[in-house]
Amino acid sequence: MVIYFLRHASAGQPLSNLKKDEKRALDEVGVEQCGYVGRALAALDAQVEVILSSPLKRAAQTASLVGNEMGHEGKLQLEDALRPGRGFADFRKLLDKYAKHEAVMVVGHNPNLSEFLGRSISETGCEAGLELKKGAIARVEMSRNVGSLTWCLTPKILRTLYAAAAESSRPRTSRK
Repeated sequence: MVIYFLRHASAGQPLSNLKKDEKRALDEVGVEQCGYVGRALAALDAQVEVILSSPLKRAAQTASLVGNEMGHEGKLQLEDALRPGRGFADFRKLLDKYAKHEAVMVVGHNPNLSEFLGRSISETGCEAGLELKKGAIARVEMSRNVGSLTWCLTPKILRTLYAAAAESSRPRTSRK
């Protein structure tokens, strides 16, 4: 199984009221980050059978925007196991629930999403030292209970790559 770990994109500052914070939407930067991530996944021909997201608004928006850019046509699955504060045991149960799929995307929050990623690629089950930045995506190939990190990209890296590609595709003017 291939798992794409996607941390929700930028959503401004957390709110002190937890109920209101659950409804916090992506900001302008976050929407832009989703575009870079989704277009990169489409360019890499990444295919996912299911997108699993935390039910919090900023994660669900990230999942939806990135999925649209990728051309994903399936319904977004909201999963409580991806809420902030959930443990690795909840995450393992979630993976078991979707084990028949070849590729899934999980969209959530830190610090637990980085923990899930780190523990998924550690042979000992201890957390590897990885931290997903907002809007970052990592690709992990799972084999039994241990995964191998294929790549991890941040929106900043993707924005830089798009700018470089756009610059190199511009027609050059010659001076005489």
